[in-house]
Amino acid sequence: MERLEDQLVADFYNYEALLSDEERKILLSAREFMTTEIKPMVNEYWAKGEFPHELIGKFRGAGLTALSYEGYGEHPEAVSNLLTGMLAMEMTRTDASVATFFGVHNGLAMYSIYAGGSQEQRDRWLPAMAAMDKIGAFAMTEPLGGSDVAGGMRTTARRDGDTWILNGAKKWIGNATFADYVVVWARDEEDNQVKGFVVEKGTPGFVATKIEGKIAFRIVENAEITLTDVRVPEANRLQRINSFRDVAEILRATRGGVAWQALGVMIGAYELALAYAKERRQFGRPIARFQMVQDLLVKSLGNITASWGMLVQLAKLQDAGIFQDEHSSLAKAFVTSRMREVVAWSREILGGNGIVLGYDVARFFADAEAIYSFEGTREMNTLIVGKAITGQSAFV
Repeated sequence: MERLEDQLVADFYNYEALLSDEERKILLSAREFMTTEIKPMVNEYWAKGEFPHELIGKFRGAGLTALSYEGYGEHPEAVSNLLTGMLAMEMTRTDASVATFFGVHNGLAMYSIYAGGSQEQRDRWLPAMAAMDKIGAFAMTEPLGGSDVAGGMRTTARRDGDTWILNGAKKWIGNATFADYVVVWARDEEDNQVKGFVVEKGTPGFVATKIEGKIAFRIVENAEITLTDVRVPEANRLQRINSFRDVAEILRATRGGVAWQALGVMIGAYELALAYAKERRQFGRPIARFQMVQDLLVKSLGNITASWGMLVQLAKLQDAGIFQDEHSSLAKAFVTSRMREVVAWSREILGGNGIVLGYDVARFFADAEAIYSFEGTREMNTLIVGKAITGQSAFV
């Protein structure tokens, strides 16, 4: 086992020791990659609100893609959900935007194909995506539909011989401005069920426009998509998706990943605040010696430790194949709420410097707001858990 002083300062209970030696090597490789290759470019592109496309080439050589998909990545066997979660945490600990770019591609898009596609479709699309020669996106949310998109999806699909005709709009779709494959969810006009379609780059009628003026996830290329008589062959319809119930299986897994991202944001902000408190001097002493600063640091560490423990158990339930919607929903609602507290306390410790991009905490503070809202708001996830524990639905 590694020495205690070699751990992350935020890993107070040594959760990383739960990984196998091989998994630990992968996590440390990701840590080195994010620190040396990604961190130096983050603030520049966050300030410009642009996506650094050279980043894709950097990821190609990192060996981090498709670790969860046996037979498609560089790793011979699928890794545990615990490692997958800690990798999401590790990426977000450096930058939430970059972690989200990767999560959309490697998680939402690839998992939709892996879980919802036929074997032929998996073999057609996943190898190039695993190599990051092709980039994916996931188009669910709509301009007029967020939490109610399951029953109120306005984007439609109509069968016409061997093709489907898609019409509608999507919003907040990460990677969509440059993605090669966009998984688009639409309601079949014939049976009123949600189905999935892989729309390939350059398909006529598909237009993705970058959303400008964001205060969070500024590196992520979120887009508003319009679909006007977009023709997609039946061969590009995900063959194992026949209703929103099938889609929910995908969202259940990815929602847990967002909770791990929230943990990463907490850790990143806490590490910065702790280091700053040790170096910043006021009244002739480091501010780390002030009781009120220590109170904020200890409360932050408590939030991190409690959230990490919850996510470890969630990963175990996933690995055992027995986790349910309410399990990932509770984690997403709880951990993102604790994240909001930690980034606020971290910014408070930095005082005025906490709003300056160069000190990094401001970026975590802003990006936390996006993580708090996407993949199901706190309110919606609360209602999912509330229904599970009471047996009563409080949905409208």
